[in-house]
Amino acid sequence: MKHIFVVNPCAGGHDESGVLAQKVLDIQTDAEIYTTVAPRDATRYVGQWLREHEGEDVRFYACGGDGTLNEVVSGVMAAERGERRVEVGCYPCGSGDDFVRYWQGVDFTDIRSLVSGTAVPVDVVRVGDRYCVNTLNYGFEAAVCHTMAAVRRVPLLGGSMAYTSGIVASLATGRRNRCRVTVDGELWLDGDVLLLSVANGQYAGGGYHCAPRAKNDDGLLEVMAVTPMSVARFARLIKYYKNGELLDREELRTTVRYRRGSNVVIDPMADSYIATDGEIVPGRRFGIECLHNAVNFVIPMAN
Repeated sequence: MKHIFVVNPCAGGHDESGVLAQKVLDIQTDAEIYTTVAPRDATRYVGQWLREHEGEDVRFYACGGDGTLNEVVSGVMAAERGERRVEVGCYPCGSGDDFVRYWQGVDFTDIRSLVSGTAVPVDVVRVGDRYCVNTLNYGFEAAVCHTMAAVRRVPLLGGSMAYTSGIVASLATGRRNRCRVTVDGELWLDGDVLLLSVANGQYAGGGYHCAPRAKNDDGLLEVMAVTPMSVARFARLIKYYKNGELLDREELRTTVRYRRGSNVVIDPMADSYIATDGEIVPGRRFGIECLHNAVNFVIPMAN
């Protein structure tokens, strides 16, 4: 099997391509390194490689954050795979790296264990002609992602602090968002929300445990909405959100709504945007579908 490491040199604020090149040379496997040159370049490269190497088994490693993983998976999903083995791995070196947090205690940065790992089927989320691996957000969290993109490389505000910076900046403008939501064809919500998340993975924003009940291989999405509230009350709620406790707090039962389903439609009823794995996607109506076990994802071999 061919092993291709797709490296985003901008992920995490530093270029990992040199370090990765040495690690790959050390394991002496049939491997190549491709360094992306622009946004969406990983998607273009993966799709082109699959078209030009028809029938060849391959494993692509997304070397970056959740956005890089999204691009690699998007390239795989858009290409014709046929009967060959096409697998996706992840060497996390971004500012968030939330999708791999699902496997607590597993070291995805151990190249030797990663290359020797086994692929398991995981779900992928389709949103129109785009794909989402981890989480999709509307409302407050989408506004946070919008801010994160602007401050990611600003000293003191970016890096691991980018999500917190986004929260602070969005408190003034992103706390009340009108929408209508259907889940599996049933109207589930019609009104204002503070935030709305549709999750395949469990974590977002660099470790916020936003969907603790999510399973990324069951064909279902975790849909959660939080009603608008004052800044003071929201400040108290954040710790529960970060620790994955929102659904367990008795005092929040009238504030938090929860549902599982395989098809979700978000209708903001006006021009708006969502965030898919942190990427801002503008639109007016968003159809979301869970594609069950659509990609084979590599879990590092246990030491």
